[in-house]
Amino acid sequence: MKRLLKIVGIFIAILTLVGLSVFLYITFRGIPSYEVKKIEFTLKSTPESIERGKKLAILLCAGCHKNANTGKLTGKTMTDAPPEFGVINSANITQDKTVGIGDWTDAELVYLLRTGIKRDGKYAPPYMAKLPALADEDMNAIISFLRSDDDLIAADPTPDKPCEPSFLTKFLCSVAFKPLPYPTKEIAMPDTLDNILLGEYLAYNLECFSCHSADFKTNNYMDPKLSKGFFGGGNKPLNLNGQVVVTPNLTPDETGIGSWSEDQFVKAVKYGLKEGEEALQYPMQPYTLLTDDEAKAIYAYLRTVPPISNKVDRVIYE
Repeated sequence: MKRLLKIVGIFIAILTLVGLSVFLYITFRGIPSYEVKKIEFTLKSTPESIERGKKLAILLCAGCHKNANTGKLTGKTMTDAPPEFGVINSANITQDKTVGIGDWTDAELVYLLRTGIKRDGKYAPPYMAKLPALADEDMNAIISFLRSDDDLIAADPTPDKPCEPSFLTKFLCSVAFKPLPYPTKEIAMPDTLDNILLGEYLAYNLECFSCHSADFKTNNYMDPKLSKGFFGGGNKPLNLNGQVVVTPNLTPDETGIGSWSEDQFVKAVKYGLKEGEEALQYPMQPYTLLTDDEAKAIYAYLRTVPPISNKVDRVIYE
C-alpha cells in the first residue's frame, strides 16, 4: 500500500511539474509567432474603390480603431473587451510611418487581414477581425482606402499602447486559435441580384455571426455555419461600462426573428430602432452605411438559417 501511495505521489508530482512548466512557458513566451509568407498583391485604386473601402473600413475597423480624441484610426483601449482576455488596445492604423502602417507594404496588410499574421510574424488574437472570405475586390477597396488621403487615416503620431494578454488568451492562441490559411484561389464578389448569397456574404464578412452565435471561443471563422449556436444568440459581449449585453437570437425561430417583418429588421439594423421598445444598445450600433437592399439581403439570408429555440431576455441599461 505504501508503495502504491509513493507511486501515486510521484505521478502527481510529475504532473504538477509538467503543468507548471507549461504554464511558465506559455506565460513568458506570450502570443505565438509564425512564418510570414510572401504573397503577390497589386493595388488597383480608383475613386470608386476608395469610396467602397471607406465604407468597409467604417463598418469593420472604425468601431475598434477610431479614437474619440484624435478623430482618426489611431487606436484605443477596448473597454468593452471581456476582462478574461486581458487588456486589449487596438493599433494605430493611420499612415504614420513610425507608429502606424505607413511603411507597411500592401501585401503585408493583405496578409494580416487574411491570416491574422503581422509582418513580424506575431499572431493577432481573435479579438482582431480576420477576413478570409472577403472578396478580392473588396480587399482591394480596403487597401485603396488605407492608402488614400482621407482624414480618418492621415498620418498621426499617437503611439500605440501594447496589449496585455491574459494567460487564457496566450493559452488559447497556443492550442486553439491559429492563423487562418491564405486563400489559394480568387474570391469573387457575390451576385448582388441574389439576395440570399449577398446576405450570406455580408453576414459573414461583417462578422454578424461572431457576436450572434453562442460564444466567441467556439466561433468557426473559416466556416461560420459550424459555429456553436450559429446565429442563435446568447453570446456575452460587454458595453462600454463593462456590463454584459447578451446577444439576441437572429434565427427564424419564434424566440428569434421568426415574427419579424423585413421592414422591422431593416429599421433595427440601419437605425437601431425597435418598435415598442427602446433603441438597440451598444455593442450593436446602427449600420447606417448599409443600403436598404443590403440590409434586406441579410434579412433574406437569416430566414434560411436553421432555427434555434433560444429565448434571450433583453436588458436595457441606463
